[in-house]
Amino acid sequence: MSMPMKTPIPRERYDVAILGAGIAGSMLAAVLARNGVKALLLDAGTHPRFAVGESTIPYTSALVRLISARYDVPEIASLATYKDIRDNISRNCGWKKNFGFVYHRPGHAQNPSEANQLVLPVALQTETHLFRQDVDASMFNVALQYGADARTGVRINDIDIDGGTGVVLSAESGEEFHAEYIVDASGFRSPLANRLSLREEPTRARTHSRSVFTHMVGVKPYDETMSGGLHRQPSRWHDGTLHHVFDGGWLWVIPFDNNKDSLNPLCSVGLTLDPRVHPAGDASPQEEFDAFLQRFPDVATQFEGARAARPWVATGRLQYSSKQVIGDRFCLTSHAAGFIDPLYSRGLTNSFEVVNALAWRLIDAARDGDWAMERFQYVEELQQGLFDVHDDLVYTSFVAFRDYDLWNAVFRTWALSTVLAALSLENAYFAFATHGRDEIFRDLEQTRYPGSPFPISETYNQMRFTALELCLQVDEGALAPKDAADRLFGVLQEADYVPAAFRIGDPKERYVFITPPKMAQAARWAGTEAPKEVGELMHGAMSGLVKERLRNMVSRPGRR
Repeated sequence: MSMPMKTPIPRERYDVAILGAGIAGSMLAAVLARNGVKALLLDAGTHPRFAVGESTIPYTSALVRLISARYDVPEIASLATYKDIRDNISRNCGWKKNFGFVYHRPGHAQNPSEANQLVLPVALQTETHLFRQDVDASMFNVALQYGADARTGVRINDIDIDGGTGVVLSAESGEEFHAEYIVDASGFRSPLANRLSLREEPTRARTHSRSVFTHMVGVKPYDETMSGGLHRQPSRWHDGTLHHVFDGGWLWVIPFDNNKDSLNPLCSVGLTLDPRVHPAGDASPQEEFDAFLQRFPDVATQFEGARAARPWVATGRLQYSSKQVIGDRFCLTSHAAGFIDPLYSRGLTNSFEVVNALAWRLIDAARDGDWAMERFQYVEELQQGLFDVHDDLVYTSFVAFRDYDLWNAVFRTWALSTVLAALSLENAYFAFATHGRDEIFRDLEQTRYPGSPFPISETYNQMRFTALELCLQVDEGALAPKDAADRLFGVLQEADYVPAAFRIGDPKERYVFITPPKMAQAARWAGTEAPKEVGELMHGAMSGLVKERLRNMVSRPGRR
């Protein structure tokens, strides 16, 4: 007598499997699930968990507003402002009203005339110091609410990709997961990069840095120290992300406790060093941090009585890159693809850039069944461009840390990139809000400069290349830092993509504070003197921001 045959249980098959359930992977899963794509999130860890990348910039916030509107996921917009995060996600975050940079020389008192600050324009929303364990868990839950499946505590140890049939992921537990496409949104230890040998060895990055970091309690506001109290900056240091910069490195101070609504006493602290200038020794991270404070007495006063609230993390060289990020049925995103340095808080921004560019392609592929590599080629160009642009900026900054005059000039190139990039996206966002046509976003991809903060301006991008070339010459000893600074200020003074009201090329204007009167002057400039494409962009962005702020003041008369 023959035994009856058991009917095999069909395997679940997903359109897209995403490795990494952090904020970027979860955001992508939420967008895909909201738009009918069958998505699976896989992660070796669980939520809540510690993560760095804790400071937003206006470009980050503009991106999340854009992604929220473009893909119809309203919850993502809650990440756009401090107030929305406070009201909808967590009261453990800090606000961010400025970027502060205070220059130090070892063994010397800090010179109050050697400090810079970018105060965020009032028309742009207040940025945020993200307590990532709360924010990441919230976005993970949004993905689940829209129907994404998730498996945490699952470690993938093998990946088999067939360009014609899809992807099979094998877990240490013996489980298998099947999908049409795989997105690796994990990080340095990317399973996909390891499986396919995608890392560049050595990395092409010019930047060299390593880091030690932790969360601390008892960190004093720098404004309350003797050194910090000597400055006349327009915004309190403690109300933003503070960077103590010096030859060969920088120290970040990101307070979560800098406003009355926060319930979090912690402060994120990280010391980032060029290992060629400050080689790692046998000291523990705490011992290395203490030794650093001894060399910089005006930084040390901010940390009197402070102590680590969690174990220190020490890294080797931070920089890594990939020779390829797009292939048949796969994509490496942002930190799985590469990393430069935490300086300027570009990590989240670059991650969300890729989410925005990748998501609509995945949605279309899931609908028409065409997963051809060519469909995703722009994402390759974008990610490699983002990596190189950020590397150029951070490399020039580390070179400039050797001399305050040069740093004073390079600081302007970064400030420009921050403001202009945000205005570019805000202009697209308000255009989309008016007519609802997705072409506005696809048109942004048609550029000679993928990854550039301001791709529409030829002269802006030439300024970037000039800054890099000048700092290369300084690094090689062929040019004095002060001469490089003079040349770079000369280029900035002739810039046709920024209004004279911003005084970006004035070495004495160390604090970039775009006040309402300056915004009004910039609006007049945009309509009369600016190059046509720059003027139209700035006019659209600034008028949209002002109108939105007025609407918010009328509709939200209570807490601000």
